[in-house]
Amino acid sequence: MKITNRAELIKCREDALALLKSQTKKIYVCGGTGCVAGGSMEIYEELKRIAEEKGLACQISIEEDACGGEEGIGFKKSGCHGFCEMGPVLRIEPAKLFYLKVKPEDCEEIVAKSIAGDEVVDRLIYSRDDIKYPVQEEIPFYKHQTRIVLEDCGQIDAESVREYIAYGGYSSLEKCLFDMNRDDIVKTISDSNLRGRGGGGFPAGRKWTQVKAQKSDIKYVVCNGDEGDPGAFMDRSILEGDPHSILEAMAIGGYAIGAHHGFIYVRAEYPIAVGRLEVAIAQAREAGLLGKDIMGTGFDFDVDIRLGAGAFVCGEETALLTSVEGKRGEPRPRPPFPAEKGLWNVPTFVNNVETLANIPVIFTEGAEAFASVGTAGSKGTKVFAMAGKVNNIGLVEVPMGTTLREMIYDIGGGIPDGKAFKAAQTGGPSGGCLPASALDTEIDFDTLVAAGSMMGSGGLIVLDETTCMVDIAKFYLEFTQDESCGKCPPCRIGTKRMLEILDKITRGEGTMEDIDNLET
Repeated sequence: MKITNRAELIKCREDALALLKSQTKKIYVCGGTGCVAGGSMEIYEELKRIAEEKGLACQISIEEDACGGEEGIGFKKSGCHGFCEMGPVLRIEPAKLFYLKVKPEDCEEIVAKSIAGDEVVDRLIYSRDDIKYPVQEEIPFYKHQTRIVLEDCGQIDAESVREYIAYGGYSSLEKCLFDMNRDDIVKTISDSNLRGRGGGGFPAGRKWTQVKAQKSDIKYVVCNGDEGDPGAFMDRSILEGDPHSILEAMAIGGYAIGAHHGFIYVRAEYPIAVGRLEVAIAQAREAGLLGKDIMGTGFDFDVDIRLGAGAFVCGEETALLTSVEGKRGEPRPRPPFPAEKGLWNVPTFVNNVETLANIPVIFTEGAEAFASVGTAGSKGTKVFAMAGKVNNIGLVEVPMGTTLREMIYDIGGGIPDGKAFKAAQTGGPSGGCLPASALDTEIDFDTLVAAGSMMGSGGLIVLDETTCMVDIAKFYLEFTQDESCGKCPPCRIGTKRMLEILDKITRGEGTMEDIDNLET
């Protein structure tokens, strides 16, 4: 499949949709890290095996017209569905059935009742307060979310460019290349008021404007997929479940600022995400959506992957760029900012995975529609990795301005064993803890800072009444002390001294002077 013009992209979308419509049922088995660790790929293979033994027509991929338009049942490895506490999970379309904690020994019954037939396996569906929820969207965990960035995660084949195209993928790139000029593209990002989701909340449109204004024959687009905060797995899940959205966003950004090459910096500890990215890049190149003369427009753009070695400091954009260059990842003084002198001292814009995942949506739905969601200073949605002492652990996407109480109780299902909520840690090692008095705080970039914490990349660790806050402080200090790159004395020495004091306190040997020393 080679797409050389706009008409061919449209034709590819029509053909792919036709192939998908020939699938009488679609079985999406979660291929995210959590479910894979729980055995979801064994479940995937067992479902296929049993279905084939029963003589059911199985379609594994639409990549090479494998199903030929004949009716059959589509088996797909999707990305993370988000309900990690309940994995391995699978979804059956068009009934929207959602099965939880599936085991290989359940496959025979699933095939017989729900794939060959239209019955529900009651024991595998979610129930709460004696109410059963067979349909995924009706489960309280999902019902109270607004899934924009995560919309395709769990609902498309994560390793199929055709399936991505069928559901509107690369239409935003098409729009930008054929219907908009570079100024219009950057203005659209500015008008959307999208702020960077990597932690700092810097306006994406301002960053794009600054790089576009630089006079340079060479510019770069960099995707920050380092994601080093403890408990954070938002970016990993997007890369695993919807990798083409990131490639499309990077191509749009490259066209807008005048760049022809991009790099995705991703943790080597994310092997599934890296593998899906490699598949997606190869597919996009083969389809003519990356490389030379994209869709016959004369625009060249390609993407390569760079693996991080697990250094937390490389989540900071200047350290990340230094690492991409093949050097030890250490931060650089700013100014100059990467927009002026970034990768190999040329203008570079760096956006994190979640920021980029919003870009295609903005051009599909429009800047005004995007900006209609959220609060005055924080537009759109935010993905959180909710973990800790909460019943429903997993990925949560909510509009900016959603309260902490709604997240923990409506979506998270409350605190296990009836225990009391104590605090929520947000923002990773650079963030803070929000106590019970802050449960009705509306979560966005500015209110979290005002409350004494920060958004960060989106980690949300829930703590209950049994949690020792000194232990929590010690845990994060152990992490930061271990991850310090050692360049600056306040971090290299200061975190070590602070950890020694906290260790002393946890041994029961603390004094009031230790508190003063910590604050100093």
